[in-house]
Formats: sequence, C-alpha cells, structure tokens
Amino acid sequence: MDHTPIFRPYDFGEKEKALLDKDGYFLLPGILTPDACERLTASLSHIQDLAPSGVEGHKPSHFAAEYDSYLESLIPHPQMLDLARRVLGEKLRFDHCVTLNRPGGHKGSHWHSHEYADDDPSLGFVRIFFYVNGFEVGDGGLKAVPGSHHYRDAKIKADSDKAIKTGWMAGKTHPMTAEPLEIQDLSVPAGTVVLMWTHAAHAVSPRRANSHTRWTVVYAYRNPGRPSRARWLTPEFERKRIPGAEGLMSLY
Repeated sequence: MDHTPIFRPYDFGEKEKALLDKDGYFLLPGILTPDACERLTASLSHIQDLAPSGVEGHKPSHFAAEYDSYLESLIPHPQMLDLARRVLGEKLRFDHCVTLNRPGGHKGSHWHSHEYADDDPSLGFVRIFFYVNGFEVGDGGLKAVPGSHHYRDAKIKADSDKAIKTGWMAGKTHPMTAEPLEIQDLSVPAGTVVLMWTHAAHAVSPRRANSHTRWTVVYAYRNPGRPSRARWLTPEFERKRIPGAEGLMSLY
C-alpha cells in the first residue's frame, strides 16, 4: 500500500470541527502535496479521456476509482481516513469517488443538496473535495449557504442565486446564529481540500471559456445505518480486495 503523503500538515481539531458543524463546510487551503497534485492531475485527465467510452449506468466520472488505480489507492489512504474520522468518528464507510472536472466553458451546476438519513442527525455523510488547481469566484467557483445543512433538506433545487434567495432561503435563518441565510462565493488556491456535509446547499458557477480545466475529485464517506442513493459502487468493486479498505466498502 502506497503511504506517500497526500496532505501537508494542517489543523483540524475540535475548533475546526465546530466550524464545519456550524457552517456545513470547511476549507483546508493548499494542503495537497505537489506529488499528490501531479498524480491527481494525471488520473483526472485519464478519467476525462475515458468519458466518451463510458456506458450508461457506469460512467467513468461516477465510478472513478474503479477506472484508475491511483484514485482507488486514496480510498483507504491513512491520511484520508484520518481526516474522515476526525469528521465522522471511527465508524464509517466509503460511499463514492466522483470526478468533477470543469473544462473551459462548462455551464456549472445549479443549486442543490444531497440526501442521507434526513431524519437522523446522528448519521453523518461528508464529501471531501480535492480542488487540485483551485478556482476563483465566478470561474468554476463553489458557492454555499452557511447553515443550510442544519435543515437536512435533500430537496433543495434552484437554477440561479435569485431563485434560491427568493425561494428556499426566503425567511430562513441560521439555526445557530439566528442570522438570515446568505450565499457565500468561495475562492481557493491550488491544492485545496473542502469538507462539506451532504445536506449543505451548494452550486458551481460557470467556467470561463478561456480557462483551463478545473481538476476536481470528491471522495464521500458516511456513518453506516441507512441506504445511500449516492453510492456509486459496483458489486465487483465492493468485493475487491483493496489493502487497507477492509470494512470500508460494505453498505452497513
């Protein structure tokens, strides 16, 4: 098993966990090592090249770790699991590995959230985004609504900032601060990792036509206890013997 570090030293203790729990997301700017960024870029480019040959129901972008050995190796990487356990605790499962590459001219993603145990706050689901070459506001940039995850609403949908402000956000306040919910446009440097609870409302701005591809992959982990509609894992991959992944791949 390759234990080459993927993260530089970073802080994520009780204070940082409290901020994640308050806002629904947390930024770890520039913590990916140069070696990890180089290898991730190669792997994500490989997945991008495979896209035209993908078949419905098993797209390389949705099952990325099944198509690339380096992406597979990061599922049980000690640093990855250490970070996931700082968020979820000891009892966790791997859920999926999805590429979110955004070439120049990409239209971005509308406002949405995701499901998992919507009625049970004791069961957590976190996405760990690797933004290999970062992003700027308004150029494939991530947008979020701090505090929206507390509502555990998996049905958030809106096709513009105006639509979510006048629709789902209207009249809602942050449950911990009592302040009105607001949209936050993010900007992060290369090598940034972003943690996000699954119920957080988020969107992605369009990528400018003259921008290079934004290389991104997300690894998702959860506490076992409920089915997950986001779980893109073939039976063959679930049964595969991956060193260090023992106990991570099953649903429960």
